[in-house]
Amino acid sequence: MALLEVENLKVRFPSESGMVEVVKGVSFSLGQERLGIVGESGSGKSMTGRALLGLIPKPGVVTADRMQFDGIDLTRLNERAFRRLRGARLSMILQDPKFSLNPVMTIGEQIGEALAFHGRMSAREQKQRVLKMLEAVRITDPERVYRLYPHEVSGGMGQRVMIAMMAVLEPDLMIADEPTSALDVSVRGQVLEILDDLVQRTGMGLIMISHDLNMVARWCDRILVMFNGRVVETCAAGKLGEATHPYTRGLLASLPRLDETRQTLPVLDRQSLGGL
Repeated sequence: MALLEVENLKVRFPSESGMVEVVKGVSFSLGQERLGIVGESGSGKSMTGRALLGLIPKPGVVTADRMQFDGIDLTRLNERAFRRLRGARLSMILQDPKFSLNPVMTIGEQIGEALAFHGRMSAREQKQRVLKMLEAVRITDPERVYRLYPHEVSGGMGQRVMIAMMAVLEPDLMIADEPTSALDVSVRGQVLEILDDLVQRTGMGLIMISHDLNMVARWCDRILVMFNGRVVETCAAGKLGEATHPYTRGLLASLPRLDETRQTLPVLDRQSLGGL
């Protein structure tokens, strides 16, 4: 049985010329696996992830023929019901801790906030759970980091804190929106190892939203390719190089290689994509 089933998901926003559709009928399912969603900026990747968590603010409008999570119809939930799910069973890691962490709360307070909202732990139990989670994301001095403010940690450590905050309640589904985009290569690998460990240890499903095709091809199980608000291709991650859609082929062709011999990188030919 699929953990998440989405059929004909649409996200619209009003404009001076009428409603503008930014997600145009996306459909997919997710089990206990790592699903990558790739595409250029503006393709609808992040909007799809936010719609699943009920995070599209008004006047945005979200509709779907089916959007079901573990038997729960997400299309029928109000904000109060979504708040009970978010953090506890559904969570989302945002891409830049500088803008996602509260600058006036310590790291320990921010991670513990989810435990306080969803659970009935004593203050001592909450702290121990937070420290254990900081250790799980490979922070070597959790007691010290617990007391720090976000501006006092590096970008890589801030991203680990974000993962700890979203994983502390061991959700069934985690959406990671460009979680490694602001990190250098070595730290990026460490963050991916942490996420992989969480998937393997807890059995949760994970959606990785990214523009990094090579990373997603190596790390995920399946890939959805989005363009202009639509899913244009779905394939096994290991077979991304065999993709046939012109948009996917264009993305792959535009990637530089270590053994590069081309004088210039090709530009995506949008005219060949027709009315997509």
